[in-house]
Amino acid sequence: MRTVTGRTDHVVIVGAGLGGLATAMHLAGAGRRVTVVEREEFPGGRAGLLADGGYRFDTGPTVLTMPSLIEEAFAAVGESLPDWVSLTTLDPAYRAWYPDGSSLDVIADPHRMALEITRVCGAAEADGYLRFVDYARRLWKLERADFIERNFDSPRDLLTANLFRLAASGAFGRLQNVIDRYFKDPRTRRVFSFQAMYAGLAPHRALAIYAVIAYLDSVTGVYFPAGGIHSVPAAMAAAATKHGVDIHYGTTVTSVETRFGRAEAVITSTGSRIPADVVVLNPDLPAAHALLPGGRTPRPLRYSPSCVVLHVGSSSRYRKTAHHNIHFGRSWRRTFDEVIKRGELMSDPSLLVTNPTYTDPSLAPAGRETYYVLAPTPNLATGGSLPWQHGLATRYTDYLLDALEARGYLGFASGIEVLHTVTPATWAATGLAAGTPFAAAHTFRQTGPFRPGNLHPTLSNVVFVGSGTQPGVGVPMVLISGKLAAARITG
Repeated sequence: MRTVTGRTDHVVIVGAGLGGLATAMHLAGAGRRVTVVEREEFPGGRAGLLADGGYRFDTGPTVLTMPSLIEEAFAAVGESLPDWVSLTTLDPAYRAWYPDGSSLDVIADPHRMALEITRVCGAAEADGYLRFVDYARRLWKLERADFIERNFDSPRDLLTANLFRLAASGAFGRLQNVIDRYFKDPRTRRVFSFQAMYAGLAPHRALAIYAVIAYLDSVTGVYFPAGGIHSVPAAMAAAATKHGVDIHYGTTVTSVETRFGRAEAVITSTGSRIPADVVVLNPDLPAAHALLPGGRTPRPLRYSPSCVVLHVGSSSRYRKTAHHNIHFGRSWRRTFDEVIKRGELMSDPSLLVTNPTYTDPSLAPAGRETYYVLAPTPNLATGGSLPWQHGLATRYTDYLLDALEARGYLGFASGIEVLHTVTPATWAATGLAAGTPFAAAHTFRQTGPFRPGNLHPTLSNVVFVGSGTQPGVGVPMVLISGKLAAARITG
């Protein structure tokens, strides 16, 4: 494995997102002096916080899996996660709602989940589910050490015995073909393949290796931390500070000073110069490269779809729903093509509706609820003609409110007390390329060693961390990226 050359005593990390914080904790545990520079007044990056009228909203991810990866970061500095964050296992992990009026609870217990599938879809479908769980578990075991929690220097690093085992298992075929092999009911086919959108692809385009996303969601479990997802980076920052990490909030880095093929310091918007032996960059990859000489990513990237999010503080309560609810539209493959290929809004959108106060009432005033409504949309590269800043944001918000009403959230609009709409234009204004919070899509050419590397090709002491680099998108992958970035420095 290639590592940073020269001195590595003082590491400056630009950005206190989950990846940057994980890097900081692993480095602090290894004895490095670490300075983190964050433009906002609080940690978290995309896992931020919006407070309004007594309501508290997570601005980024709402689905948390694999807390063991968070535990690893705390353990690196000798701390225990339960001492810092209280986690609740969500049961069900999701509740899926279908156009025919049926619903299916996704339960992170294969035995109970098989009973639920038998109830809704029949015993044969439940048998297919159990065989799928065995398959996906096997994929995860084959992928994790050799292809996910590993730094790649070359495609040759793929050549392990597990590569051939993965190939023999059909992992490099299409995800939809694998799903169709185990499931016959369109309802189960959807609920175990929609996760491909997390990787920026339609199920019929994604590789079967991404069946592990459904495995992590629906088998290993979904969790919710007291205080919301933002409480995780807040706790990580507090633990890092306790163990000597120096975090500068409200400080914007404008450039990285380099000399003779090495970074020597970061420069802030006030003209301050912070010397560094190593610089770790946590911003979205194009924004990170913009801080460096040349200012551009080494090669063009294909980006994942984006989304519109409604943050709603409400007086309305719906007791038939769960914490996470997936409302599938009647259309399926066509809607993926609309968003990903044609740059159009979904004509019949599938929606994620999260109700955090279902689990933690403290996130809203007494008797009130918070809702997070997510609708996939084109990113600004494929849907650049969509006029988000010229009225579309308001019109699409109204459209989504009508869609929620039609899907059983009666009186939803009339119960709204606080409403914030986030669009691809909003994401772009925060520095996210193509206006998407989901970074580069996981196409074959942007996966594993073909994804942008985390060690700069010419600046010997510049390291990248976050969803734009290896291993990829999602909270678990970003936490792993922090551990991998630290390993590039510590060896």
